[in-house]
Amino acid sequence: MNSRVNTKQAKGNIQPRFLHWRFMVVMSVVILVFVGLAARAAFIQVIAPDQLIEQGDNRTLRTRTSAVHRGMITDRNGEELAVSVPVQAVWADPKIILEKHALDDVRRWHALAEVLGEDADKIMHNVADKDRRFVYIQRQVTPAMAEYVDKLDIPGVYLRRESRRYYPTGEVSAQLIGFTNIDDVGIEGIERLFEERLNGTPDTRRIRRDGKGRQVEILAEHQGERSKDLQLTIDQRIQALAYREIKTAIQQYDAAAASAVVVDVNTGEILAMVNGPSFNPNNRRGVTAHRIRNRAITDAYEPGSVVKPVAVLSALEFGSADLDTVIDTNPGWMRLGGAIVKDGHNYGKLTLEGIIKHSSNMGTSKLALSVPKNYLIDMYYEMGLVGDTGTNLIGESSGIFHDRSRWSEHELATLSFGYNLTVTPVQIARMYSIIGSGGIKRPLSIIKGDIPAGERVLTEKSARAVTAMMEHVLDDDGTAPKAQVNGYRVAGKTGTSRKAIAGGYGEEYVNFFAGIAPVSNPQVAVVVLIDEPGGDLYYGGLTAAPVFSKIMSGTLQMLNIAPDDKPVSSLVAYHGEISNAG
Repeated sequence: MNSRVNTKQAKGNIQPRFLHWRFMVVMSVVILVFVGLAARAAFIQVIAPDQLIEQGDNRTLRTRTSAVHRGMITDRNGEELAVSVPVQAVWADPKIILEKHALDDVRRWHALAEVLGEDADKIMHNVADKDRRFVYIQRQVTPAMAEYVDKLDIPGVYLRRESRRYYPTGEVSAQLIGFTNIDDVGIEGIERLFEERLNGTPDTRRIRRDGKGRQVEILAEHQGERSKDLQLTIDQRIQALAYREIKTAIQQYDAAAASAVVVDVNTGEILAMVNGPSFNPNNRRGVTAHRIRNRAITDAYEPGSVVKPVAVLSALEFGSADLDTVIDTNPGWMRLGGAIVKDGHNYGKLTLEGIIKHSSNMGTSKLALSVPKNYLIDMYYEMGLVGDTGTNLIGESSGIFHDRSRWSEHELATLSFGYNLTVTPVQIARMYSIIGSGGIKRPLSIIKGDIPAGERVLTEKSARAVTAMMEHVLDDDGTAPKAQVNGYRVAGKTGTSRKAIAGGYGEEYVNFFAGIAPVSNPQVAVVVLIDEPGGDLYYGGLTAAPVFSKIMSGTLQMLNIAPDDKPVSSLVAYHGEISNAG
């Protein structure tokens, strides 16, 4: 009996305790860990999954774009005016540079700075920011410089392909074509006006890649719009000729500036538009704003006598004068409302041709006053001297024309000889293109395309008659014999006006000469402006007229327009004499 009791007691002593306190602690910790993990998983997946998804996407998602080169700009004959050339950008990844201790090799950084023309310490400071992953060192470097940078093999310094705009014609077409910024976005001239057409958009592809950077999935693709080339109406041969002549004129006459516009009178296409002083669009360092603006469309002046044909046309079209009309300008002056209108000389009785030839203020004033005020004002609109010209160029000025309800006789008189309004050279070019086309008004164009039909604003008879009158301006006893063009009949008109200042007029002049040729079959209109000529030569017939002659002569020859200053029989006899002499 005792033996059994002892046995049972011994077995009870060796039995383990199931709920031991250490076991409880371990289990509690395990349970807490699992509860925490479950809570964290629930929070990540249910409450706030976006942050981790974004972080994952940042590591695996990439958007790749194809290279898009800007469209080319050419002249009417296909000559390149603006092209994109491949270049490289030098950039750095500061994280890689710091991880690989690339800054310790100072010699390479100095070599890099020397080839780029930069300060080595500045470059090293810029790439030492550990919080950045992308830093441009220099953009648009030449292929030769890029090759040298590549051979330096600096860890964390890389090359990236991009393009740079290059202008083969340089300063000749600078203000018209404009230029782009470092990101190849147009910011001036044609480049800015047709930015969307020239630039296009790249193809894009959104992909997912793995940890080694390999593409594993294409998520989306978008096809961009291809850039388009642009063809201008400009003839670069005429553009270069016109620029050379105005650049020479600025030096010769000590002028502040000069402009010239050449227009095809039968289409309204602008064949040349030049300004001086100009600039080199391929290197714009230190270029001031006054050199960049396209003065032919932005700067407006009182035109002076160059608009006198409008008064003659108004009288002819209204019927207050005809081709046989004689105007008495005696005694060479008259008083209108307390102010005086006068000529430089007393020309006595003048025909309409004589009024144009001698540029009589008295004659045009009397013609202007012979028609109703509204009719005269409307004629300035019809002749393209008010409003835009149709080019749509950025910065084009409409000039200043006070279309008030009341005009005094003196104001109407001065309007007839080019005061009380301001116009741009391109507006004057449009006026003369209307006369040259026989009275057809078309918008001027700078982009090659369809030619608009135009509208008739003058009878052909009046337009041809005034053209014949203006031909005598170039006679030896006219106001502009220096505008004559050897071999061609030319019609034109001078214009000289003082520049307005606060409270009146200053001592600076603006000179114009505008004309059309050949008279027998007008094809081209040319306008030349000389701004603030220095010295004693300050009349349009002495400054602008010689420049006009050279530009018109070269233009007619480049366009292969036949001479018309002699009858065909005389020309045949002349060439026969030369052949016999040979």
